[in-house]
Amino acid sequence: MTTIYRSEAGAEEILRRYRDALRTWPVPAEELRVPTREGETFVLASGPRDAPPVLLLHGSGANATMWQDDITSWARHFRTYAVDLVGEPGLSAPSRPPLASDACALWLDDVLEGLGITSASMVAASLGGWTALDYATRRPERVTRLALLCPGGLGRQKVGWLVKALPLRLFGRRGIRRSAGTVAGLELPEQRHVLDQVALIFTHFKPRTERLPVFSDGALGRLTMPVQVTVGGRDVLFDSEGTARRIRHGVPHANVHLLPEAGHAILGQTASVLAFLRG
Repeated sequence: MTTIYRSEAGAEEILRRYRDALRTWPVPAEELRVPTREGETFVLASGPRDAPPVLLLHGSGANATMWQDDITSWARHFRTYAVDLVGEPGLSAPSRPPLASDACALWLDDVLEGLGITSASMVAASLGGWTALDYATRRPERVTRLALLCPGGLGRQKVGWLVKALPLRLFGRRGIRRSAGTVAGLELPEQRHVLDQVALIFTHFKPRTERLPVFSDGALGRLTMPVQVTVGGRDVLFDSEGTARRIRHGVPHANVHLLPEAGHAILGQTASVLAFLRG
């Protein structure tokens, strides 16, 4: 586990906090462990078993608790599967399949097979958004609806924020907290609990550092399912206007929402995503 964490003690602290959070999951849930070619994948399943399936894919440096504020609403109508991405600070294997290949899609093939799902809607953010896009462009027949929050692989990936953020690490967790607030755009008092969690994780966790592969126009043309993309105008990681422009051009049937005051961490989209999923 230390391959993705800075220390064993840090890994233990993050996973202890995660398990504590899972005990406060607001709806009944099943904890599933799905065998895949990348190792065991943890999935938190909620909602009626016979309801339409929805896969939830979180972003980098996160886990299934990303969806804690949304799940009560979504699980009334859908069988939700909050997947811990492999190689991220959750309960899945620490392996990191190469992004510039079909490895992530093959991993998701295994996840869906293990869950007994032929096709599903997907709600995904950031790195999870890239993962969902990669899968939908390779397996469009298996994705019924695609809701993306600040997805990677479309607009330009920015690096200027690193110049400001890296020196803050010298100030320990307090500096990392300020850095995380800048990167995620979590600056409001009511977002403090989310920021605390992000700061804890990035104190001990080593995120992926490679640039996300960019999807070609031809790949975007394979997105025939209903698509909704929501981006923040103040996102310091991705060029949101570029993301919106490419989706409008390459997926003309998509719904695109650009929230001018939002950063990279887009919160409060429960109702908007639910309305899209219900069609």
